[in-house]
Amino acid sequence: MIFSYRVTSGQEHIVLDMLVNKIKKAPEGISAVFLFPDVKGYIFVEVLDLATARKLSQGIPHVKGVLPKDVNIEEIVSMAEARAQVITVAKGDQVEFTSGPFKGERAKVIRVDETKDTITIELTEVAVPVPITTKSNTVKLIRRADEA
Repeated sequence: MIFSYRVTSGQEHIVLDMLVNKIKKAPEGISAVFLFPDVKGYIFVEVLDLATARKLSQGIPHVKGVLPKDVNIEEIVSMAEARAQVITVAKGDQVEFTSGPFKGERAKVIRVDETKDTITIELTEVAVPVPITTKSNTVKLIRRADEA
């Protein structure tokens, strides 16, 4: 059975590390512990029953509670597949903001940081170009650099 822990948002990885350390000491009844980066405030654990899930979370800070109903495996699969398609932009590409304070503004990509999923861009229609770092999912691709 898969149960979910409600945890303090932003503390998921810390709680996950504490759970893994606790499981290494006494692994009986626990099959897996996992989280999804897109699902904030929840960690999922595969255990034999609800009592084992509650016992595992005792004494771990940032755990607010265990949801009493188990999670259906189809819901887990849909969460795993629901990742948004990341557009691939390269240095020199023309992009347009789709959200945020610069919505509708066009810009040129200066740098791409794939590890953090961020891009650094310069707005093209301003008097003084200022570099702005933003998430890559806040822009859409207008024109590739090699098409220009």
